[in-house]
Amino acid sequence: MIDFCILGSGMAGSTIANLLSKKYKVKILEKSKGIGGRTSNRRYKKDLSFDHGLQYINPKNIKFKNFVKNLIKKKIIKKWKGNHLNFNFSKKENSTKYICSYANNDMCKFLTKKVSKQFNSKVKKIKFIKKYWQIDLDNNEKIFSKNLIVTFPYPQTKTIAKKYLNNLILKFNVKMNSVITTMLIYKNNKNIPISSIKFNDKILSWASNENSKDRFKSNLNLWTIQSNFKWGKKMINKYKKNKNKTMNIMIEKLSNLTGLNSRDIVFKDVHGWKFAYTANHIGVGSYWNQKYNFGACSDWFLGSKVEHSWLSANDLFRKISKD
Repeated sequence: MIDFCILGSGMAGSTIANLLSKKYKVKILEKSKGIGGRTSNRRYKKDLSFDHGLQYINPKNIKFKNFVKNLIKKKIIKKWKGNHLNFNFSKKENSTKYICSYANNDMCKFLTKKVSKQFNSKVKKIKFIKKYWQIDLDNNEKIFSKNLIVTFPYPQTKTIAKKYLNNLILKFNVKMNSVITTMLIYKNNKNIPISSIKFNDKILSWASNENSKDRFKSNLNLWTIQSNFKWGKKMINKYKKNKNKTMNIMIEKLSNLTGLNSRDIVFKDVHGWKFAYTANHIGVGSYWNQKYNFGACSDWFLGSKVEHSWLSANDLFRKISKD
């Protein structure tokens, strides 16, 4: 039996797993085929890939800044150079953007390098039995653990762990924003001198030039584009029924805004993030229930950024250590 089972391998799950693994036997369960959660990277072939989740980091908290500085020294994180255009003039532009050296899930890979991980493992049900947890997977496999930590988005956490959460969390209405991400490859690399664009548009909110990240050299031009929250909410539950239509709407909008020729596209794919960003947050660092040896940490406790996931995980670790 393991000491701690962590559900989810995003920034919160990877951080708490890293901290606990120095003293306990830890295992991460992840429903996807790879690590990272919303920091995921979509590989096209070889070293060509898209950061279709987390776009960049802009540290604010001093402790998280120190964490980032350490990863810069280890060459896991670097500055994202180039021209970052902002046409959303109502919001202050973040001056310095950081990305991971090879893919934006590198942070999670680094943190969980020595942690046991099990992918393609979707959790169907959790149950506390006297002094241990039984985690049932959708393939009928059962995992047993002394402690359980959930790092899911708020709606999923509330659904699967309702019995083990207190009234503060259950009654708080955490709202989540949805985003549609489209990944595009153009056959003509025109060496566009733009790294990213923030739009003030009814459909698109962001475009990222993957070639500008200096991770690969190619005659192909890779772009990641994301919808705004309003359009994402409208499309999130129906985009799978007609992916081509969804992508074409976003592609046409990108062409109108940038002049990129849609006839040059040789690859396109789409991904919907139903729980992409937290619109509001609880305001407490994390949750730990000593009676059930159950914890929860995620960005929705403190904010909407990867930084808040990291802070929440550290807060939970302090609570467990005091227990």
